[in-house]
Amino acid sequence: MESLFTAENTVLGIGNIILSDEGFGVRVVEYLQKNFAFPDNVSLIDGGTLGVELTHFITGTQRLLIIDSIDGGADGGKIFHLRGDEIKKHFAQKISAHEVGIQDVLTMLELSGRKIPHVELIGAQPFSLEAGVELTPQMSKLVPLFADKALEILKSWGLIMAVR
Repeated sequence: MESLFTAENTVLGIGNIILSDEGFGVRVVEYLQKNFAFPDNVSLIDGGTLGVELTHFITGTQRLLIIDSIDGGADGGKIFHLRGDEIKKHFAQKISAHEVGIQDVLTMLELSGRKIPHVELIGAQPFSLEAGVELTPQMSKLVPLFADKALEILKSWGLIMAVR
């Protein structure tokens, strides 16, 4: 399978933007794209609800940061930061279509010898999954916080971003 993707580092926002807070990861990536300039070796991807199709966009990346709303059974707004095997454990317990897709993509890459060496996931417990294209006000307040967290992670990878 040929990759459409060549960046060494990827920030992937996933979620369904018509289910309010479920679209959190996509909204954070949109915020990052609007407010920051990234080096050529960083790709920001709106993964929406794509499933295994994401394989084409992340194959070959060396470091992957996934941003998502996470149902961890906690109070709305709880922040999660998962790494490595913690991510597999999280996705193994989920039933959302895009989360199953991400699990499948990571497993397919691993089984085909193209495992992404470094994967991290940051997310927040949604306040609402009701139909609606806007995040709840509480979740909207978390978008800049998560953008800052994503930038911290990218800086820890040795990358430098600029404010637009």
